[in-house]
Amino acid sequence: MRRDDRPDLYSEAERRRRDATPWTLVQGILAPVQFAIFLVSLLLVLRTLATGEGAAVANASVVLKTLALYAIMITGSLWEKAVFGRYLFAPAFFWEDVVSMLVLALHTAYLAALAVDALDLRGLMLLALAAYAAYVINATQFLLKLRAARAGAPARPAPVLTGAAP
Repeated sequence: MRRDDRPDLYSEAERRRRDATPWTLVQGILAPVQFAIFLVSLLLVLRTLATGEGAAVANASVVLKTLALYAIMITGSLWEKAVFGRYLFAPAFFWEDVVSMLVLALHTAYLAALAVDALDLRGLMLLALAAYAAYVINATQFLLKLRAARAGAPARPAPVLTGAAP
């Protein structure tokens, strides 16, 4: 337990599984890559909304952001399975996963609207912004969870008591 009487994010066994799975490293790489793609895409979408120019590049950037999202969602599910024994909605990440589903739905709606020409350019860009707003909320959730995990992590492994004097 942490000092504020809330349980640690990970049990000792979960922490060991988290540290042992390669999916932790994959998530650590994909998260900042996706964020960088998001920042560039956000600027391109805002530029297109403001000027009407660069629609093809803005659309391509949203597609790339969505592909990065799919990659992080799939590997994140594999990480969650390795650490918590379930692919989604482990209690420790329940609300992050709920919001992730909204983020995924909005990005997928963008792809569908783009594919079938369901929205005009402004509608597409506004849908992208809605997806991005949900992504920012979700990314914030995960950053806060990462901060909580680091705050709850032991500074060093507990000593093994063998009964023998050092």
